Amino acid sequence: MTARVFIDGAAGTTGLEIRDRLAGRADIDLITIPEERRKDAGARAEALNAADAVILCLPDDAAREAVALIDNPRVRVVDASTAHRTAADWTYGFAELEPGQRKALSASTRISNPGCYPTGFLALVRPLVREGLLPADMPLSVNAVSGYSGGGKSMIAMFEDPSSPDATDTAFRAYALGLGHKHVPEMQKRAGLAHPPIFLPSVTRTYRGMLVEVPLHLHLLPGRPGGNQLREALLAAYEGSAVVHVHRDSPSVLTVEAAAGTDRLDLHVYADEKAGQARLIALLDNLGKGAAGAAVQNLNIALGLPETEGLRL
Repeated sequence: MTARVFIDGAAGTTGLEIRDRLAGRADIDLITIPEERRKDAGARAEALNAADAVILCLPDDAAREAVALIDNPRVRVVDASTAHRTAADWTYGFAELEPGQRKALSASTRISNPGCYPTGFLALVRPLVREGLLPADMPLSVNAVSGYSGGGKSMIAMFEDPSSPDATDTAFRAYALGLGHKHVPEMQKRAGLAHPPIFLPSVTRTYRGMLVEVPLHLHLLPGRPGGNQLREALLAAYEGSAVVHVHRDSPSVLTVEAAAGTDRLDLHVYADEKAGQARLIALLDNLGKGAAGAAVQNLNIALGLPETEGLRL
């Protein structure tokens, strides 16, 4: 059977990426609204309620408004905004994160797509917390750099449009220096941490790609685990995954673009046993597993379709 899918916000960066992944699929029938009616509430409500599944690629407030327009109880919603990522009545859309998460997603009508930075952070940290290798009350920091497409149209203009008043030639810029980034509550809750991590996000002059790093002092951890023990815990957590790959042999240099153009998530563990230090690093595409790829994966699970159909692995 063919599932009817509506992408609300299909003209945005993430929406276009999702549409590309769904294009040509015989098991998906995309519902579209004529351009002149795209912001018409009546037309949107009709499309939202006629779909088997809806993917929201909207700002937070608009996403909440879209959900309020849905009165058909059979409609499944995948929300790519930040609006519902810590909500108790929404299922967190990271299929690989917890045992039984796929089953929960397949039974849910409300799925919140994870943030791009939290995806890398949680993939590294959550299995270690769950296994007791990383105490839940351990103070953590996370350093991350993303391609500028992660900031949407406004940030893309800052790097690409010379006529933009905010255009910059800067190759690298740190931001959220006030430490109040909207991803932090999501990171803390979904990792099961007692304290919010210190989050140091940045953006660099490349369109897509992301590198997320969590440094650890191994001598502060229970039993002083080595790099191999941490790696083995991650390997066990993601065994058999077609999307998440834990590398036994990691290169000496990693680039932010290493997973760009894919929906893959690559995990690396580097350790200096003598110094008692480790660097856990996740590589992903901020528009792939960090956004559109995850949304399509969640859509597939929710509709009972092959999980990796349409993904770029």
